[in-house]
Amino acid sequence: MGNGNNGLSGAGLRRLREVLRRHVESGKVPGLVALVGRCGETHVEAIGTMRHDGGPPMRRDTIFRMASTTKPVAVAATMVLLDECRLRLDDPVDPWLPELADRRVLQRADAPLEDTVPARRPITVRDLLTSTCGLGLDMTAMGSPMMSAYFEQRVYGENGWMLPAVEPDEWMRRLGTLPLMYQPGERWLYNVSDDVLGVLVARVTGRSFEAFLRERIFDPLGMKDTGFHVPADKIDRLPPLYAPDPQTGAFDVADEAEGGHHSRPPAFQSGGGGLDSTVDDYHAYFRMLLDHGMHGSERILSRPAVELMTGNRLPAEQTAALQAWGRSVVHLSHGQGQTGGWGFGMTVRTYRGDYAPVGQFGWDGGAGTTTYADPHNRLVGILLTQTGMSTPDSARVIHDFWTTLYQAIDD
Repeated sequence: MGNGNNGLSGAGLRRLREVLRRHVESGKVPGLVALVGRCGETHVEAIGTMRHDGGPPMRRDTIFRMASTTKPVAVAATMVLLDECRLRLDDPVDPWLPELADRRVLQRADAPLEDTVPARRPITVRDLLTSTCGLGLDMTAMGSPMMSAYFEQRVYGENGWMLPAVEPDEWMRRLGTLPLMYQPGERWLYNVSDDVLGVLVARVTGRSFEAFLRERIFDPLGMKDTGFHVPADKIDRLPPLYAPDPQTGAFDVADEAEGGHHSRPPAFQSGGGGLDSTVDDYHAYFRMLLDHGMHGSERILSRPAVELMTGNRLPAEQTAALQAWGRSVVHLSHGQGQTGGWGFGMTVRTYRGDYAPVGQFGWDGGAGTTTYADPHNRLVGILLTQTGMSTPDSARVIHDFWTTLYQAIDD
């Protein structure tokens, strides 16, 4: 590969491989799978092993926990419903999500839960898509009464995970007992909107979130290894998830494959972080976005839907919240850094801060995953590891992946 017709130099791809191999050989990240797609050519590297103590090698079809890299894919279900006029961007969500009707809003984000005023307007579909519904994880206010309430009400943190662990109706009931942190549309906040969108899709369609995603997105794109759990006949392709100890570097297992969180269907299909997938499945999805919603001769999403998802939808005064959040979270401050904007379910580069150009869109995941597409260079890059962001090690691999990938462009 890299013979020039896809604009990736052979020397650049060799450097990419060597940089990734060096990270694996350092012992900090046991294994990884990387994919670069450009102009119809695909280059894949599978390096290292599934387990930190050896075992089977990483393969192209290894299945990874996508964590927050779920968000850009899961949001497509809502876009299908907008395309079909089963939802409208500025309609209130109250008819479908009555738990979120008649909200109270905290006077200040760090105020006591009873210190509230009425919401000025209902939450809309647009508020959920842009993560501005007024509910979310505010990493800059971790000790606030509201952040504590998420865990006390077990909206998050049940089983020690940042994924909802109960059925959607019960999760919504718990969420409905809490006030909003900000007025609807006022401020970008992380993660909760993405989980709520999955419930919205299920209620509008009368099917499970996964069933609708599979019918409208996964099956048409040939994403045969993508879902909210890994079935028994594929579980040998899922590595353990490691959360290295920040003090000792020991490879603590955060989630085993067999018998772990992803070995059985979850009670809640999380659009914020629940998908399992492979580099090829994710490549098919992001290539569809680069192709303005087309997969071969089949249309998956309308062109305007893709433009809405993959362009910045935050006004300038709101991007400050996104930047502050990025600086406060390990995997963004060590990893992709500041990007400037947010579309629907993904970040969008609005200024040039590193090797990647303006317009690049995608996201990273706390389980050591990254996926971005770049319309200017017609490029998709995907790097998947089994090493969580408890230490900066997988974030450094991700950082070096993007640096060397952009150096390999040669046309």
